[in-house]
Amino acid sequence: MNYEAWAPLYDEILDYFQFDREADAEAAALLSALLPRDDLAALDSLIRGQAVTVCGNAPILPNELDRVSGVVLAADGAAGVLYSHGIRPAAVFTDLDGATEVFFEMNREGTVMVVHAHGDNMRLLRAWVPDFEGPLVGTTQGPPISNVHNFGGFSDGDRAAFAADHFGASAVTFAGFNLDDASVDPIKRGKLLWARRLLALLGHEL
Repeated sequence: MNYEAWAPLYDEILDYFQFDREADAEAAALLSALLPRDDLAALDSLIRGQAVTVCGNAPILPNELDRVSGVVLAADGAAGVLYSHGIRPAAVFTDLDGATEVFFEMNREGTVMVVHAHGDNMRLLRAWVPDFEGPLVGTTQGPPISNVHNFGGFSDGDRAAFAADHFGASAVTFAGFNLDDASVDPIKRGKLLWARRLLALLGHEL
C-alpha cells in the first residue's frame, strides 16, 4: 500500500486513539537518524514471490506452530516464542515494546529487524536501534521519510501482513492471532478491532 492510500486510515487512527501526529513525525525523524543502514532490498528479496506465515503473539501461538511454514514474519514478542521452539523468523516487525536480548541474537543470525517508530517509543528507539548488528529496516505510521518506510498497517502483526502484500508474497497465512480476545485492556481491544479491519482490506478475514 502506498502512503496516499494509507493516509486517510492514518487520520482515522489518530482520531480514534487520540495519538499525536507531531510526536509520530518526531519519532520517525529520530529513527532515521539512528539507523546505521537501510536493508529494504533484503526484506524485499525475502518476501517477493514467497509463501509467508505471519505470526502474532497471542497465547495460542505455541499451539499453532504446525501452521508455521515458508517465510516467517513475526510480530514483536512472537519472535521469542518462535525462537524458543527452534524457529528463527526471517523478519521481526517490532515497536520494541516486546524486545528482549534474543532479538540481538536473531538479528546477528540474519533476521531482518523491521523497527517501527511512533510517538510513544522514542526512548526504546534510542536504547535498542544502535546496537543491532544485522539487517535493519525502519518504518513509521505517518509519512515516510528517506530511510523510514510505510507499507501500511498499524500494530505489529498487521504491519507484517501489509509488508507481505506490499512486497508481493505469493500467499499469506496466519498463526498466533486472536482478534476476539476479550481479556485485553481497552486500548489493546481497539488495536485488535483495527487489526481486523485493516487485514480485511487485504482480503484476510480473521
